[in-house]
Amino acid sequence: MDIICFSHLRWNFVHQRPQHLLSRFTKEQRVFYVEEYITSSDPDGYTISSPQENLFVVIPHLKKSQGSNTDENYRVEKIVSKLFNDNKIESPIFWYYTPMALNFTQNFTPRIIVYDCMDELSNFKFAPPTLKKLEARLFEIADLVFTGGNTLYEAKKHLHNNIYSFPSSIDKEHFELSRTALKQFPDQANIPSPRLGFYGVIDERFDIELIREAAELKPDWHFVLIGPVIKIDPATLPKNSNIHYLGPKEYSELPTYLAGWDIALIPFAINDSTRFISPTKTPEYLAGGKPVISTPITDVVYPYGKLNLVHIVENGLELVEKANRELHSRTRQVWLKKVDNFLSNISWDHTWSAMNDLIMTELMKLESINPKTESYVRLLDSGGRTGWVSSGRAAV
Repeated sequence: MDIICFSHLRWNFVHQRPQHLLSRFTKEQRVFYVEEYITSSDPDGYTISSPQENLFVVIPHLKKSQGSNTDENYRVEKIVSKLFNDNKIESPIFWYYTPMALNFTQNFTPRIIVYDCMDELSNFKFAPPTLKKLEARLFEIADLVFTGGNTLYEAKKHLHNNIYSFPSSIDKEHFELSRTALKQFPDQANIPSPRLGFYGVIDERFDIELIREAAELKPDWHFVLIGPVIKIDPATLPKNSNIHYLGPKEYSELPTYLAGWDIALIPFAINDSTRFISPTKTPEYLAGGKPVISTPITDVVYPYGKLNLVHIVENGLELVEKANRELHSRTRQVWLKKVDNFLSNISWDHTWSAMNDLIMTELMKLESINPKTESYVRLLDSGGRTGWVSSGRAAV
């Protein structure tokens, strides 16, 4: 059956968890990835594109109006209804990345509801004030909940009786390309070595002062920062001559940039927005065969730091000390063998397969409640729980 995903992230923004997982579901079913709406001068409607077979990226657009948020949510609901009618979507799986989508989806009747809670979104800058309330509601009605890391799982596990941790995974073959001598792109090729690099979103999670301090301590080292700058003022970023901002890159290009680094960095600030994150780049950097230096993000410390696969630092001076040691290391092969052993059973294919098995289990449960010989309807009871009702009885 079709999967309808509601996400706060643009499909073409940064290739991360949603893209890795949902693209794999397209092997067996259609996936409609519904982004947040935009405003335009055109009548209410939607645009739809298909970047790969069975994947459809949907962008609702509303004609500019002075209406209230309630009015906007009602109009988006109508657009989603039209999407269903146009594409003959019936009894789909609803997959949420953003609880905010409940504002316009609560009147639909999906077969099951999945919440892939990849971050604590309420801790992010500019988070909507109603997000926590809507997430609580989503926990009430979801059939199945996944979390994007172990720390987030520990914080959320008491909220649902069918919740599973799926930390950041990896497409190993893609990033193992970094272990070969790849021809560098021009914007990096002319940057002197040693190069210490980062790729990802540069936002309120990024430790600006850490990079500034390290760059000042080692003016002959070069810091390569790849990714979009959002939600922070670019003027606050350090402008040292040995810090290079190369902007966003395609996912396909990342192994080439990684191959040109001597050390890979995870320079996240320790604050509310990073408390529960599980950086996907951790195993990606390691698969590329690069030494990794990270700030003490809990899901990096456990397990990567404790297994001595990643260096953990708290300030620029410690970063320089660990990097200097790595630049002169003679035991890289011993470490790399440990890395490969650790990564041997980690992949997005495995993660997707495990998630798919859990979804199939939920569907089989419903099939036993909802035999084909009877007609059942999904309802919400007064406590917000979901159930199937037929002939006066309910299974919740």
